[in-house]
Amino acid sequence: MTSNTICLLPGDGIGLEVIPLATKILEVLDIGLTTKNYPVGWKCFNETGKSLPESTLDAVINSGVALFGATSSPSGGAPGYSSPIIDLRQKLNLYANVRPAQSLPVPSSRQNIDLLIIRENTEGLYIRKEHLQDQNTAIAERRITRTSCERIATIAAKYAQQRKGLLTIAHKSNVLPLSDGLFLQSVRDTARNHAPGIKIREQLIDSLAHDLVIKPETYDVIVAPNMYGDIISDLTSALVGGLGVAPSANVGESCTIYEPVHGSAPDIVGKNLANPTATIFCLVMMLEDLGYHDASNRLNLELNNTLAAGIYTPDMGGEATTQTMLTSILEKLTK
Repeated sequence: MTSNTICLLPGDGIGLEVIPLATKILEVLDIGLTTKNYPVGWKCFNETGKSLPESTLDAVINSGVALFGATSSPSGGAPGYSSPIIDLRQKLNLYANVRPAQSLPVPSSRQNIDLLIIRENTEGLYIRKEHLQDQNTAIAERRITRTSCERIATIAAKYAQQRKGLLTIAHKSNVLPLSDGLFLQSVRDTARNHAPGIKIREQLIDSLAHDLVIKPETYDVIVAPNMYGDIISDLTSALVGGLGVAPSANVGESCTIYEPVHGSAPDIVGKNLANPTATIFCLVMMLEDLGYHDASNRLNLELNNTLAAGIYTPDMGGEATTQTMLTSILEKLTK
């Protein structure tokens, strides 16, 4: 981090409702971190012609840390519009997407789950290279490089060492022996070199998806190519309360962008029903990564205490509003 200012990128929809909560929480924690808002997303595109203005990109680079909300876009896309979070991942080389899934004290969460999905964040099908071969055939390219596999393996092995010592490599090399075969071999070899004491398990992605539903408590760290990781991380969030509780971090060498993954949720915009849990967990991750361990632990504790007290939003089966949850957490933090 190159400054004490966190870039807030609320975007569209409920991103505009949950991301500003970070400012209020950081003010109460009083640890010297400030925030500043920058525009991204669909509204920004309609107003400026760019979904990710250069001034926003420069601010994120200068800060090194950002909190991204959510963006809306028309179904099927629009000429000139590009997803700002994907652009940020690729422009800033945010090669690792880190998605924890941990049991919560709410009825909608299964218990004894504590896992982490490390997803390669810049390659695979998400390089967005598609073309029409003819009127009836569309072709999408998929790129897997050894360099990207080795760097995602390094961070995944590091997390496995710090946690329970089990790394599962997700792949489909029986069907895609060149691309998934390269991912499997590169990740396996790199992980062994960087963390020789961990246990490495290799599992086909379809079998893994099955077992994550049946026995998720048996997993620790899972490393996967881009699309596989995208899909199974949404699956695991459903096990612990849904997308409204799912935080993530997009990690690069010099910049990290934290992101609740629930989307813009246009159906509940303006109703004070947006679940702030994922955003607050993003703050917990951010504070931990920045070295503010006490503040991170306090915020994590009081969020869990709020949930345990039955104060949570309708998507988790509760009756609380966004503001009710925030008020409860802030009150607990000030005691």
